[in-house]
Order: sequence, then C-alpha cells, then structure tokens
Amino acid sequence: MGSGIAAHLANIGIPTLLLDIVPKEVSKDEEAKGLTLEHLAVRNKFAGTAIQKLLKQKPAPLTAKKNLQLITAGNLEDDLEKLKDVDWIIEVVVENLEVKKSLYEKIDAVRKPGTIISSNTSGISINAMVEGRSEDFGKHFLGTHFFNPPRYLKLLEVIPAKTTDSEVVEFMKQFGENVLGKGVVLAKDTPNFIANRIGTYGLLVTLREMQARGYSVGEVDSVTGPLIGRPKSATFRTLDVVGLDTFAHVAKNVYDQTSGEEQKVFEVPAFLKKMLENKWLGAKSGQGFFLKEGKEIKELNPETLEYEAMKKLKTPSMEMAKQQKGLAAKVKTLTYAKDRTGELLWSILSPTLIYSAQLHGEIADDIVAIDQGMKWGFGWQQGPFEIWDAIGVKESVEKMAAEGLEIPAFVQSLLDKGFQSFYKEEDGDQYYFNGTDYSLVFVSEKVIDLKRYKKKHGVIKSNSGASLIDLGDGVALLEFHSKSNSIGLDILQMISFAVDEVEKNFKGLVIGNQGKNFSVGANLGMILMEAQDDNIFELDFVVRQFQNAMMKIKYSPKPVVVAPFGMTLGGGAETCLPAAHIQASSETYMGLVEAGVGLIPGGGGNKELYIKHLKGLPNGVEIDYLTVASKVFETIAMAKVSTSGEEARENNFLNFADGISVNPDHLIYDAKQVVLALAEAGYKAPIREKVPVSGSPGYAALILGAEGMLLSGFISEHDLKIAKKLAYVIAGGEVPYGTLVDEQYLLNLEREAFLSLVADPKSQARMQHMLVKGKPLRN
Repeated sequence: MGSGIAAHLANIGIPTLLLDIVPKEVSKDEEAKGLTLEHLAVRNKFAGTAIQKLLKQKPAPLTAKKNLQLITAGNLEDDLEKLKDVDWIIEVVVENLEVKKSLYEKIDAVRKPGTIISSNTSGISINAMVEGRSEDFGKHFLGTHFFNPPRYLKLLEVIPAKTTDSEVVEFMKQFGENVLGKGVVLAKDTPNFIANRIGTYGLLVTLREMQARGYSVGEVDSVTGPLIGRPKSATFRTLDVVGLDTFAHVAKNVYDQTSGEEQKVFEVPAFLKKMLENKWLGAKSGQGFFLKEGKEIKELNPETLEYEAMKKLKTPSMEMAKQQKGLAAKVKTLTYAKDRTGELLWSILSPTLIYSAQLHGEIADDIVAIDQGMKWGFGWQQGPFEIWDAIGVKESVEKMAAEGLEIPAFVQSLLDKGFQSFYKEEDGDQYYFNGTDYSLVFVSEKVIDLKRYKKKHGVIKSNSGASLIDLGDGVALLEFHSKSNSIGLDILQMISFAVDEVEKNFKGLVIGNQGKNFSVGANLGMILMEAQDDNIFELDFVVRQFQNAMMKIKYSPKPVVVAPFGMTLGGGAETCLPAAHIQASSETYMGLVEAGVGLIPGGGGNKELYIKHLKGLPNGVEIDYLTVASKVFETIAMAKVSTSGEEARENNFLNFADGISVNPDHLIYDAKQVVLALAEAGYKAPIREKVPVSGSPGYAALILGAEGMLLSGFISEHDLKIAKKLAYVIAGGEVPYGTLVDEQYLLNLEREAFLSLVADPKSQARMQHMLVKGKPLRN
C-alpha cells in the first residue's frame, strides 16, 4: 500500500521518499555477492524491492514508467533525518497501535514544525495514535485513508483527530481533491471509518444470507454485480481480489470495538475461517471463492469446501429488470420481486440500509458523505440512501416494519415530516435530508454535472447524437450522447454546427461528455451495414463528412479544446488530434485501433498523428521523415492504445502543451479554463501548411518491414494488405522523399484506402466479429 501511494504521488509529479525497516539478515543471494547488513543495497532492500515491483504489478500503479524516478528508496534508521525536508509524512506501517506510536515518537523528534503527518490506517483510532505527541504534531496529524489501488480507486477518507487544526483539515480536503484527484469525504474517528464499516457489513450480511437461504457463490455474484449497479467483481470476486485475510482483518477490527447484535454480524463465518486456515486467500494465493482449472472457473461450495461448476441465478425478475429504464427502476423491480432474486436482494439490502441509517451522525455528519464513500470506495453506482430512494422509502419501511425490523429514528423522522425521499432536486440543484429539513448538496465549482447543468440551463441545439450547451463565460460545450458515444452523421452534423455557432457567438468550444467513455470510435455497425449492401457511395459521403468536420475543428477561428477520458478510440482519437488543445483525463486510453477491424483510420487520423509527431520535434533539427513515418505506422498498424493520459503523450497523441487532469470530475472545468486562456491570449487559427512526406522510399521501407513480419508468421496475408494501404497513406504515396503535399491530398489517400478495405469481405468479417464477439478476428 505504501508503494502504491508513492506511485500515485509520483504520477502527479510529487517527489517521494519511501522508507521501510532494515532487514535483520541477508539473503543467500546477497551473501553470495559478498553483501552484508552494512551495505546500502541491503539496508534499503524492502523499499527498493517495493519500488521495482511497481513496474510489474497489474493493474499498473504507474501512469508512465518514467515516474519511477520520482520515488527514492531509503530506510527508517539511516534516512529518518531526511523527513525534516518533506512537507507531508504518510505512515503506512503494520496495523499495530504500539508500532505506530513508537514510529511517531521518532518522527516527532526530526520533523520540522508545520509538516503534515497522516496515517493510512484502515481502522485504528486516530486519537489513540496521536496521544503523547508534541502540540505541533497533534495540530498537523490526521488520518488519510487511501483505497487500494490508489491510482484507480477514487475515495480518500480524511479523518481529523481532536487535536487537528481545522485549517489542516480544510487544506487536506482541497489538496486531496485538486492535486491528488480524489473524491474526499470527511469521516469521524470510528472503527473502519465510513466505507469499510458499511461495505464490510454488507459483505458479511451477504455471506450470512447466502448460507441461510441456500444460494451458491455464483448465484450471489450474478445478482450483486452490474445488475444492481455494483462492479463486475460483485461480492465474491471482490473478496478474492481484496484477499480473504485482509477482509477478515478489517471485520475483526470492528468486531473488537463493537458489541451486541452488531458485533455478531462482524464475526466471520466458520467456512471463511477454514479457508484462511487452508491459505485459500483469493487471487494472491491462486484460489479462494473461485479456482481456475485450465480454462474453466469453478466456484467454492461453502458447505463442502469443494469446488464445483459455476452456477448463475436466472429468474423472471432479472429479465424484467433488463427492460426497465434507469438503474433506480431496475433495482426497485428486483428488490420487490417474488422470486429467488428478490428474496436474496431484500435480505441483503434491508439490513444494510438500516445499518447505514443507524450510523448517520456516528461515522459522518451527513448522508452525502456516506453515499459518496460507498460509491467512490466500493464502486457502487448508488450509495445506501440513494438506493433507499430508488426502492421507495415509505414502501420499504412498511415492509421492514411488517417483518419486525427496527426503523432508525433518522429514517422515521423523514417520514414523520411528510417527506418521501432522502434527496430531492430543484432547478438542477440537489438537496439532502439533514435530519430536520433539506440542505443543499455542496458541489465544487470545478465539478460540472452536465445532466443537471442541462436541466438548469437548457441546450442551444440537440439531435440524437450530440447537444450544444452554453457553459457560461462565453464558452460552449459539444456533448456526445449516442450509444457508446460512437460517431455517426448526427454527431458530425453537430460538430459542424457547433464550430459555426461558436465562431459567431462564443469565445471557444469544449468537446466533451460524461458517458462511460469519451468515444469508442465511428459507428461500426452502420459502416458494416452499408458495406455489406455495397453502398460505397454512401460511405464515401460519410467519410468526407467526417474529414470535413475534423478540418473544421482544426481551422476553427475560435479555440476548440477536446476533453477525452476512458476509451478514446478510432474516431474518438481522430476528434482529439486536430484540436487546438487536448485536455485529457489521467485515465485516458487513446489509440487508432481501426486495423483491428480490418480498416485504417479514415477521418484524418493518419495525417494528424503524423503531423503531431513532426510538430513535436525541436526547431532546427534535421528531420528524418522515414523515422517519423515508421513510428506513426507502428502505432496505427499495431493498434496501440495508451494505458494512461501520460502514455498517450509518450505515443504522441498528446503534445507537450496538452494538459492532463488528475481529477476526472474537474475535466470539463479544466477544458473550459483552457478555452478562456487561449481566447484571452488572442488565439488565431493555425496557418494551412504543406506537409513533408517520406514518399516512395518511405513506402518501400514500411512495406519491407511488414513483409518480414508476414514471413515470420506474425501477421496474416490480410494484415499485410492493410499494412500496405496504411504505409501508402502515411508515406504520402509514390512521390519523391521530402515532397511537400497539402492536407487534402493526404485525406484523399486516406479515404480511398479506407473505402477499398471496407469493401473487402475479410475486413467485413473482422467488423462482424468485433460487433458480435467484442474482440478482434485475425483472418
């Protein structure tokens, strides 16, 4: 966990010192090398090994391998004095109060006044840890509980001690959100704080109900995942990933600090204790609730502790839920269903909702913090009180009361006042029930919720694929909202309209959205349908429209800033490349992936990526156009996709001036600020220039490499055909090396190559396979 936090800090650009204990003995390998406990390599071994492991871990903790150089290994004996030079000390040692207090005593002796110290504890009392420390230490000490893995999980719980200065708390909240990119919730110093307290309770209730009602592991996971707005890992895959030993430790922490009925829930079941004895700890040990045998994944039978074939629950309510619009309607349909799905869900949800309401005021001051904690820490789409609203507070409470369950006073007070829900919306603003009335949910100015924003401010123009919105301050936003944000004629028409409208009435344009992904590319289904009907003329028209729209973005007299995130593939990447500026999310997976479906980019992507490479080279340097062409060819032919915004920069999809937003919730705001800055600086559209190409020599060299791959068995004959088309486009055709060609010439080459491939039956087979199977076909 310590190295994971260090990696997250390094990703942001913060130099970090990682200290661990000194080994008590040398290994046999170290001894063979003549090393002793006095050698630095041995003394820093634990921290050094942890740093090197960051390069191999999955999912990757680093957004770029080069970030590793920002982390320095050390040890707690030789390097403790170095803490006087740092601004923030994060303790991530073993969960033992006395060990932590002993370390704090040493830190207190060397730290400079004003240095913030925090513990990443998942449940030990913050107030107990700070006892006996200096006054300045106490003022600057608090809990900062990151969720694992720190790069990917959004939640950061900030837990003040009684001694913590209020300014320090406020600073860490702002720093956590604005610099670390986290969703910050303020928690109270109670066992396991917010998310682990409720999340662990919910998981243990699920284990209990599974046993009591005779469900299998697979049946439970088929209900408690995406069907109800939870992660794909559902219940038992989540436990396997977390590690059953870690889960049991977190449960014991609450068990040791509670009593009565609550304590009973936190006692792990006997079969889980047996799994721990057997070292069946989940993914880390190779088996847990699931075991992979060959290609088959088997599930554990908790009664026999033997692995069996996977089972899934299939009931009428599950089919009914799929027909419902919106998650709230789906969850309500399932929860009240008179079948095994409804029985399971109600038995899990009702005690978890009641428990969450009982903890209101104890673990957090408001329901917003509780809901956000569960969404950001456990990946729930709805927090407990949002779920309660979805299934109906009055209706569910009546059912709970009929079953003899005790209704928390907080919930009863809502109903007694005649209110129907914990949240309500008025004029695009959200309000929450505070125990007596409704309070406005605080939202940072940097968090722009487009769904609510449109309700409040309306739209300028909209069609089935996109909407143009006035973001205020003279900035417009073009939002994609087609299925998967795939780009078709509707979006292309809106791009053209938006650029024209912005030229007349705005300072600039942001292209962004808040879907699951920015855009998975052009509408592949439409392309395949037209190709199979031999409507090449229609496809030619669509490709021309796409190219024209991209050129309109590029040469807009007002700045166009694109804000990609998540999957930004094919046409999605092509939309970014010609923009005046790209403001990418840190988690942006960008690539021109058309080769995977038997095509090449057709909307100008080949040209723009090639130009982006050229523009990225220093002025005055003699350019080898063949080297540039080779890099672009490899990126597109291999359908390379970045694993982060930083890697997109390394792949030249972003240049040195393009920005990366660490907090995804701030992406639209950040893009808007860039538009305003460019406008303020007197933005001018780029001058149309001719493009130097590698020509015939480049084409020959690129083809030679592709033919070598064919002879080596790495690619198929059809792969070679695609490669030849791509090479011809990137090289600029059969012209002399260094020839200056205009952009339209390159666009024509690109369009012709695209249309010839789309008419090929083997490419059509690849498109069909991708649409049906969701993965590439190598034919």
